[in-house]
Amino acid sequence: MKNSLVSIILPTFNRAEFLPRALDSVLAQSYGNWECFVIDDGSTDGTDAVLARYTDPRITSFRQENQGVSGARNAGIARCRGDVLALLDSDDEWMERKLEAQLGYMADKGFEISQTEEIWVRNGKRVNQPARYARPEGWFFEASLEMCLISPSCTMFTRRAWEIMGPFDTAMPSCEDYDMWLRACLHFPVGLVREPLTVKHGGRADQLSVCVPCADLHRIRALVKILQSRKLDDRQRELALDALRRKVEIYMQGCEKRGKKDEAVRIWTLFCMVRDGKDIPLNTLC
Repeated sequence: MKNSLVSIILPTFNRAEFLPRALDSVLAQSYGNWECFVIDDGSTDGTDAVLARYTDPRITSFRQENQGVSGARNAGIARCRGDVLALLDSDDEWMERKLEAQLGYMADKGFEISQTEEIWVRNGKRVNQPARYARPEGWFFEASLEMCLISPSCTMFTRRAWEIMGPFDTAMPSCEDYDMWLRACLHFPVGLVREPLTVKHGGRADQLSVCVPCADLHRIRALVKILQSRKLDDRQRELALDALRRKVEIYMQGCEKRGKKDEAVRIWTLFCMVRDGKDIPLNTLC
């Protein structure tokens, strides 16, 4: 694995201001056996002009009509050739040893999925991560039910892992990473490179976590999916149902505060059906 071709999947949408920082961090990598697929997901801000400045043959860019981050990642992965894949969001960046250190770690430890520690930057200033976001290592399906514990830009995984856990859910405009990593943590232990090799930039209004409404409903969809997959043992099912109930109750509280009592009743009814072992159409949750 230490000499594997690494396919970097970099989706972007109207991030012309930040894209050069991400691409420059790819070009600065100490590990050189990589290919980078930049998926322009229908940008209208001059992203094409930014991409035209990058002539390294290892970088391939293509444009598609806007399909969201999940569709863009899936499209990039469908075209790449590497046996190892790494995700990078277009507003984040990597330290120069990121690929080298992570690939070597996975080869030495035998992990098929890993992530690095990360540095958080909010509105241009470095901030400390809350303790609850501390990254675990190994098998942590139970913990991943509560919150997303894997950051896309930190992540590297084998093609074999992708074939088992993919693709990203294109029906989810946000929380698609929570959905993906639930499946990942069910099937694989996740390694952790205990070095901050990824810089995660945030604090802007255009980020999906801010601008896409009803994140709780998307998390509910992800939990229903994993429950309806029939891949959980009895203990895992019990834990997933408990997590689903808590997220449903939070969503219902929000509905009731906004006078949407019918929606609260609808979601509780759907939860009861899932709890009782009945499948529900996932399109009722997005």
